[in-house]
Amino acid sequence: MYKHLQKLGKALMLPVAVLPICGILMGIGYLLCPAFMMGTEWATNLGYATSGAAYSVGYFLITAGNAIIDNMAILFAIGVGVGLSQDSDGTGGLAALVSWLMMTSLVSAAGSYAPGLAANETWSVAYSKIANPFIGILAGVIGSWCYNKFKSTQLPNWLSFFSGKRCVAIVTGVVSIVVSAVLLFAWPVIFSVLVTIGSFIAKLDVVGVGLYTFLNRLLIPTGLHHAVNNVFWFDTIGLGDLSAYWSGQSGVITKELMGTEISWSVGQYMSGFFPCMMFGVAGAAVAMIRAAKNKKVAIGIVSSAAICAFVCGVTEPFEFAFMFLAFPLYVAYALLYAIFAMITVALGFRAGFCFSAGATDLLFSASLPAHAKTWLIIPLGIAAFVVFYLVFYFAIKKFNLKTPGNEDEDAEAEETKITLANNDFTAIASGVLAAVGGKGNVSSVDYCTTRLRFEIKDYTAINEKAVKAAGAAGVIRPSKNACQVIIGPKVQFVYDELKKML
Repeated sequence: MYKHLQKLGKALMLPVAVLPICGILMGIGYLLCPAFMMGTEWATNLGYATSGAAYSVGYFLITAGNAIIDNMAILFAIGVGVGLSQDSDGTGGLAALVSWLMMTSLVSAAGSYAPGLAANETWSVAYSKIANPFIGILAGVIGSWCYNKFKSTQLPNWLSFFSGKRCVAIVTGVVSIVVSAVLLFAWPVIFSVLVTIGSFIAKLDVVGVGLYTFLNRLLIPTGLHHAVNNVFWFDTIGLGDLSAYWSGQSGVITKELMGTEISWSVGQYMSGFFPCMMFGVAGAAVAMIRAAKNKKVAIGIVSSAAICAFVCGVTEPFEFAFMFLAFPLYVAYALLYAIFAMITVALGFRAGFCFSAGATDLLFSASLPAHAKTWLIIPLGIAAFVVFYLVFYFAIKKFNLKTPGNEDEDAEAEETKITLANNDFTAIASGVLAAVGGKGNVSSVDYCTTRLRFEIKDYTAINEKAVKAAGAAGVIRPSKNACQVIIGPKVQFVYDELKKML
């Protein structure tokens, strides 16, 4: 299971690499155009400009950033579809997009062809939230699986045009219809459970704040955090902390939810995110850079992500960079959020956001009546930076976690200097194939920077001496079903010949 999560994590690196630019664009945009965040009515009441050159430039940049962040689920679908497909073929990405379009369209339109199902208010809300990262990742998995399974399918002569890769998207469509039928019943149940949990948590005051914050972070990989957010931030069941904050309410509000009277302090379900997103992420990023074997890679990925988080609270570029590669660390990350959220709320710090808990929202939310003790962001932020740094650095070093710049590929840096005995790639490929047990022993093969990566059936059939005799530098056996043959920087040429033989 963990091996599959690692593969998924690597596949997600392609779309994740796009996210930092959206955070930078939106951070600058919100500084120039706060009215976009607040809405024209609130901005006018608070005296912020709703026209002019700065407003126009800011609006332009925010819209550009939103084009990416609002379609993140589609990026995940295509990225996973390509990343998990054998040969990283774009056909898998096309199939994933087909799956995404069919599943989201079919489920979201349930009210039109299955009014009985959509009559339930919670189910109706669930259907409207189907276009989320979890479904994007699911679409990518479906698309890549269909590609790997059916890319070589031979059809009768009269259907030969649709043979091979051309049949992949067609098969994907059929599979997606079946999965959509399952989601019509499964997705609302999952969503309903989360709403029920959210209603229960709302009764637990500060402890409930911690539980909610933990769930909010933990569920991000699936997109299900939107379900609990709808409970606490908006008016799905009547609580609506975000709406209350930005409409100018303050102090303690009491409402009857699900037959129970609940009280909360306006802003308490948003305040705890600020020290974590603005400073905690930065501390974790510094820890990753210091612990990385390849610091250039780590700096390139997490430094821009930390800036995004600080300025405008866009944390996805940071989180998706390691959540699948080192999921236990991500659980610790979610726990740190929960702890700091409880401390922040207990100390009386109150702030709100329309977009996310970055410096931009902190600045503008401080002009509303519900804000309180915002100066505490300095000591809380310093504490968050230090604690996140220490926890991340210790965990990465102690357990050799595969965070950015610390993956297996970093250990292959020296392998890029390897020189093959000769450039007869066909002979080398033939010798390697025989040494790993022949064609019948190979389930699949791929390659990275310097290695051929085999999925094998019988690990006892591998002859390491024969591998080296074929011209390869050595063999690594990560598991009983995996074998990595070290070739060096010319691995692609050997791989190309190997694929012909297979």
